Amino acid sequence: MTDQYWNRLLAKYTEMTHLGAAHPSAVFPDPSLGSLLEAPVEGEEDYTPPAVHTRDLPLGEGAESFQIRVYTPATPESSNRARALFVWVHGGAWAFGDLEGGEGDATAREVAARADAVVIAIDYRLARAGVHYPVPLDDVITAYRWAVAHCDELGVDPARMVLGGASAGGNLAAGAVLRLADEGDTMPAGIVLAYPTLHAVLPPASAELQARLERMSAASGFKPEIYTPIVENYLGGPADAAPPNAMPGVADDLSVFPPTYIFNCEFDGLRASGERFAEQLRDAGVPVRSETVRGVAHAHLARPGLPQARQSHADLAAWVAARVAQPV
Repeated sequence: MTDQYWNRLLAKYTEMTHLGAAHPSAVFPDPSLGSLLEAPVEGEEDYTPPAVHTRDLPLGEGAESFQIRVYTPATPESSNRARALFVWVHGGAWAFGDLEGGEGDATAREVAARADAVVIAIDYRLARAGVHYPVPLDDVITAYRWAVAHCDELGVDPARMVLGGASAGGNLAAGAVLRLADEGDTMPAGIVLAYPTLHAVLPPASAELQARLERMSAASGFKPEIYTPIVENYLGGPADAAPPNAMPGVADDLSVFPPTYIFNCEFDGLRASGERFAEQLRDAGVPVRSETVRGVAHAHLARPGLPQARQSHADLAAWVAARVAQPV
C-alpha cells in the first residue's frame, strides 16, 4: 500500500538534500545570518564527548522491536544516594535520527558525566513507509516503563526520574507524560523539552521572533510548506486532526505535567511552539523554566562542539541533578 505522507516527505527531503543551499527553501534573505548560523566555529571539530560506559539492549519483539542504549557514569557509584535517571529521546522530524548523532549520543554522554546520572536513550521506530503515530510514542512509553521496572538494577530512584527529548523527541516526551498520566503510571519528577514541536500548526510568532523569521530561510523558519509534511507524516493524517497525545499543545489539561524545563533556539521557527507551550503550562499551574539559546538555529545540540551546545549540556545536567536533589 502506498504511503502518501511518507512519499511526500521523502520527495521533499531528497530534493532539498540534492540541491542543498541552492534550494529555494534553504536560501536566507539575510545571507550574513545564514553564514553565521551554518559556518563551523573555531574548535568545534575538536569536540570529544565524555567517556562513559554504554550497553545496547533490544526491547519488544519482531517487527515491534527497537533498541535502547544505557549510559552509566565512569565514576564509582555513591553509597549514600541513588543516581539520577534521565530518559532521553532524540529528534529528527520523527522520521530521521538515531542514537549515534550528536543530539542523541553526545547529549546522553554529557548528562551522564556531568549529572552523575544513568541515561537511557531511545532508538524508537521512525515514521517511515507505513509507520506513523502512535508507534514512535509507543516505543517511548515501553522504554520508560522498562526503566521504571529496572530501577533497582540501574541503581536509580524511580521517584526521581527525568524524561526529556529534543525537537520531535520533545514532542514524544511530552506526549508520553499525557499517556502516563492517563494510564496511571509512575510519573517523571521533571521533563526537559529542547526546542520542541508541540503544535500541529505553529502558533503565531512574537514580534521579536517574527523579525528574526524574516531574515531566515523557509526551512529554518519551518514555514507551512516545510512543517506540514513533517507533521502529517508523523500523524499519518491531516494536521488539523491531531489528537492531544500526538500534539500536546492541543491538550485541554496540562496540569498533570511535572516541573518542566524548556529551551528554544533563537533563530528557529519552532520557537513559537516552545514559547506557547510554556505559557500553556504556566496557565495550568505547572512550574516552568523557559529560556532562549542565543545565536543558534534549530537543533544546536546536534553540533555538540558549539559553545552554546556545551552551555546547554551544562544547564541540562544541572537541572536533571536538581530534580534528584529535591525532596520527593
